[in-house]
Amino acid sequence: MKQLIKWLGVAIALIGLLFTGLSSAGQIVVRKSSESFDAFAVRDQVLQDYEWQEALRMQQQIQILQSLPLGCLPVTLPYRYFTCNGLAYRPYQYQNKEVFIQIDQPNEQNPSR
Repeated sequence: MKQLIKWLGVAIALIGLLFTGLSSAGQIVVRKSSESFDAFAVRDQVLQDYEWQEALRMQQQIQILQSLPLGCLPVTLPYRYFTCNGLAYRPYQYQNKEVFIQIDQPNEQNPSR
């Protein structure tokens, strides 16, 4: 009998976890049937929001400068880069112009090319 009660408690706990996971699956919107609703417009808006967030994320991942700020110091080891206010920039040639891409501070003991 004690074992049955123990298993019943475990089953109730698992069912509770299942419903907790299901209840946090997404946003639920309730509206009156008299209100107009365009599901395709909502879908398009969600897609635009997602694309905008992805564009912002990609822009934050790569920081490209056309010119370095004043006071940057050139460093040659383990490869050529510049350090400016605690940030590191590596020069690259792009369309016959030199641009600078922000990189992590290089580790002089373990060069990565």
